[in-house]
Amino acid sequence: MDRIVAAKVLLKTVERGSASAAAEELGMSRAMASRYIAAMEDWSGTRLLHRTTRQLSLTSAGERVLDMCREIVRVADAVREVASHAETPHGLLRVTAPAILAEAQLIPLLADFADVYPRIKVDLQISDRTIDLVQDRIDLAIRIANRLDPSLIAKRLGQCSSLLYASPRYLEQYGIPSGPEDLGSHRCLTYTHLGGTEWSLRNFESQIVTSVEGTFQTNDAVALRRAALSGLGIAMLPRFAADQEVRTGNLVVVLPAWQPATLGIHALYVSRKHLPMAARVLIDFLATRLPDL
Repeated sequence: MDRIVAAKVLLKTVERGSASAAAEELGMSRAMASRYIAAMEDWSGTRLLHRTTRQLSLTSAGERVLDMCREIVRVADAVREVASHAETPHGLLRVTAPAILAEAQLIPLLADFADVYPRIKVDLQISDRTIDLVQDRIDLAIRIANRLDPSLIAKRLGQCSSLLYASPRYLEQYGIPSGPEDLGSHRCLTYTHLGGTEWSLRNFESQIVTSVEGTFQTNDAVALRRAALSGLGIAMLPRFAADQEVRTGNLVVVLPAWQPATLGIHALYVSRKHLPMAARVLIDFLATRLPDL
């Protein structure tokens, strides 16, 4: 017979004043409650309750056993709570992501993630550079790229398409290029982590690689977008980070028929075996919530 249940029955019987009341609260028959009390008396080897037609009281041995029953139930509940928490993703999760993805997509999604998994604390490290996950103690890297480190495990979360953008002020001052060949005479804003001074563009018929230059380059895609908004030149930007500016009139798509290569959005990690549960649920969450951008 389950001695933890028997301990609960004894506690409730004393608390409620009768085995019938205890049985009702615990969802069992009165006969079953009585058998549990008898089992506790067999286990302790002594009578625990004085029973009369009008009242029920503890023997001296029953008072000592009752204290032990409280401890049994407390420990059992604590063990169940630990087991429950072990099955619930929790703990600190160190994640790195590029600034522009974090700002435009990841941080809003992490707000929803926190509602679903309130016991996971995300430490988000913003960086556009390649990070050594082991040396920097990173659990998960979110990256926009097609060329990935072969030493890492990659899970594709979605894809990212880009276009060329410029501010209306820049285009009024310097004109609108009619084709990729015109980009060489324009101020092009370059991103050192992707493409640099060579832009590869494709339309429905062909692909072209053109050399570009300008007065501004950066290793931060957020700064690149800010430079385009400020009228510094033409920039290659992810659509998810620029299309809202197009809708508000702050940016204009340049050469819409020519597009850079679509890039994959990946979650990167070191080991499947040692991947924290918190990282697993974040990967699954982002895979369902990150659309093709």
